[in-house]
Amino acid sequence: MNDHELYSIGDAARRSGLSVSAVRFYADAGLIEPTHLNGSGHRMYDIHAIARLELVRTLRDLDTALDDVRRLIEGGVTLHDLLTTHLEVVERQERTLRAKRAVLRTLIKQGGTTAQADLMHKLVSMTDEEREQAVDDFWNDVSEGLDVAEGFVDRLRANRPVLPSDPTAAQLEAWIELADLVSDQAFRDAVRTYLRDTYSTPEARTVTSEPFQDFVHVTGASLMEELLAAHRAGEPPRSPWAQHAATRFLEAVTALSGRPLTAEARDRMADGYRQIPEIVRRMAEEDAASGGPVYDDTHGRYLALVARINGTPSADGHDIPYTWIADAMGAVEPTP
Repeated sequence: MNDHELYSIGDAARRSGLSVSAVRFYADAGLIEPTHLNGSGHRMYDIHAIARLELVRTLRDLDTALDDVRRLIEGGVTLHDLLTTHLEVVERQERTLRAKRAVLRTLIKQGGTTAQADLMHKLVSMTDEEREQAVDDFWNDVSEGLDVAEGFVDRLRANRPVLPSDPTAAQLEAWIELADLVSDQAFRDAVRTYLRDTYSTPEARTVTSEPFQDFVHVTGASLMEELLAAHRAGEPPRSPWAQHAATRFLEAVTALSGRPLTAEARDRMADGYRQIPEIVRRMAEEDAASGGPVYDDTHGRYLALVARINGTPSADGHDIPYTWIADAMGAVEPTP
């Protein structure tokens, strides 16, 4: 093609990827008029008109509104601004479709009813403020009359879902389940019962105290992460890296009780970590046999869903290398 050559409407349609009727429609709409009418009154197009037809076809394939295309052709908006606006529209549509997909998947799994479909639509359409209020209402109810150390419930409450602005289908599905659970009175009662039975006993109050909780969630968590980093790097338990991290962790634990790190304390903690998988398994069996609320169905379920929504690792402990940690601790030489 050259700048001066003219092409029939059929050629223009073929070169632009449009149908002849579409080219005629855009001409009649005053959008892309023919460059010239030949002696027989046939419409003729030059390469510039064909290029504009190609642009119109591309934009219309992207579902761009005809009025927006017209504004671009007439110079009322730049192509960059038009595409940016259209991208925002497409992204909103994508989020809406993702939410609908999450609702449909959840309904299929649950064999849902029309009422459930309406509820799930409301759940995924909640504003940030409404989500925050739903979680606050849940913890306000759960903590009512709970006899635990001061500040413990506030720490539990701080672990809350934050649905991202562009959530995945899995995050939306997790939010649907969590939002449904936190509004369910039976679930609230079960969580309250589990927390009361687990943390309201005299021996458990030390565990819920502020110093202990600060260690578990701040200092201890940071030191344990150093130890786990050595494991993820493939270090053996007796390597300098692992030993340095294990020593720091053990010294911090014993300092919490005001005691020095002794061989007896080291061995006791190492044995404790070695036995954790079996203890967890036995506790799960006992919980299941008790008929009462259990961790995985109550507070554990809440934490697992929050982790999935927030895109953070689940705190279920299934991936923790307890034996490796115990071996690293057992090799530590106490400070004389």
